[in-house]
Amino acid sequence: MRVTVVGSGDAFGSGGRFNTCLHVAGGDAPLLLDCGASSLVALNAPHAAHLDRNAIGALLFTHFHGDHFGGLPFFILDAQLASGRETPLIVAGPKGVEARALALMEMLFPGSATASRRFDLRFVEISPGAPVDLLGLRVEAFPMVHDERAGPCQGYRLSEGGKTFA
Repeated sequence: MRVTVVGSGDAFGSGGRFNTCLHVAGGDAPLLLDCGASSLVALNAPHAAHLDRNAIGALLFTHFHGDHFGGLPFFILDAQLASGRETPLIVAGPKGVEARALALMEMLFPGSATASRRFDLRFVEISPGAPVDLLGLRVEAFPMVHDERAGPCQGYRLSEGGKTFA
């Protein structure tokens, strides 16, 4: 398992850092752990140029604040209109991830939630006490104390082949 920090900044871009976005390579395909509003810009920056956006098989969200979740519509539109994605994409996260994702997409780009795509978009809810297999990684969710208006808020333990990232 290999983790690349694409963004580690706060909601305000302090110090010029991008919003939270971690590229986790392991399992059957890489995933992004969070995809904040500036994440697509970060994925196009020189420090992440080696990462293939179309190879990313899932976006896994910890909660629904913009600096963790706000990049979702941009990532999907880029996949649909710019990068030519054809492989399925999973959007995973806390309870309500599908409704929140579709509402955000529709709010920022009307019509994007129901647009025709060359790739399948699938939603997976992950809850504490119910580990799931996500692209060959075992994903366990844990409740986190944060802002429940943006939640449920969760942390994750990702495991594969004796390696763990949490």
